Amino acid sequence: MKPCAISPQGRGSLTLSANRTDAVQLAFGTEFPKLPLHRIACIGALLGSQSSSGWQIEALGAPHIGERTEKELIAAFVGKIADLRPQMVTFNGGTFDLPVLRYRAMVHRVAAAGLYARPYFNRYTDDAMDLCDVLAAFDPRAKVKLDLLCKTLGFAGKPGGIDGSQVETYVAEGKIAEVAAYCETDIVNTYRVWLVYELFRGRLSPEAFAGSERNLQEFLSRHLVTKPHLRDLIAESPAQ
Repeated sequence: MKPCAISPQGRGSLTLSANRTDAVQLAFGTEFPKLPLHRIACIGALLGSQSSSGWQIEALGAPHIGERTEKELIAAFVGKIADLRPQMVTFNGGTFDLPVLRYRAMVHRVAAAGLYARPYFNRYTDDAMDLCDVLAAFDPRAKVKLDLLCKTLGFAGKPGGIDGSQVETYVAEGKIAEVAAYCETDIVNTYRVWLVYELFRGRLSPEAFAGSERNLQEFLSRHLVTKPHLRDLIAESPAQ
C-alpha cells in the first residue's frame, strides 16, 4: 500500500486562462472564489510505503509554478497517480483540494483518467481519505483546523508567518518557494495525524507507530540541508 498525502495550494498562478478566470471571478463578486476559479500554485505530496519497521517516506516535494505552468503541475501529478494508484490522504481534500484539482484539470483540458483508477471522489471510502471529514464523523459542525489538531496531539503544527489565507498574497509577491515550503509542512503534519489515526483504529501496532515516527524524524533530519523549513517539525514523538 502506498498512501500519498497531498496538499494543493490554491489561487494566484498566472496561466494561459488567467484573464478568462479573472473576468469570471469579477462577474461573480469578490467573496471567497468558487472552486473552479481557484488556480493551483503548487501541488505537494508525500509518498510512503509500509515496511517491517513501520511506514517509510519515499519522497516529499511540492512542485510549483515557479518551475512549471499550472497545466504542467496538474498533468504531472495526475500522471503519477495513474502510475501508482495510491491511497490518498488529505486534510479537507474532499471538499477543497480534489474538487479544485478536477475543475482546474478540466479548465486546462488535462486528461486525468488516473483520478478515476480508484474511487477517489467517493466520500465514504479509504481510497481518498479526508482526515478532516473522517475525524469529524462527516459532520461539518465537528470539523477542526489542522493546526489546532496537530498542537492538540503534541506536534509542532503550522509554521509561523504564513497560513492558507495568505497564499494568494505570497504568490502575487513572487514568494512561490515560501508557499511550497509551507505546503510541505502541511503535508508532514497531515501524515503525522494519519499515523495517529491508524494507531487509533488498530491498523498500526504501537511498535509500528513508534517505528514510523522514528523513520519520519530520520527522513526530516537527512533533508534539512535542502529543506530547512522542516526543522521545527523535528521533535520527539509525544509520549503514548
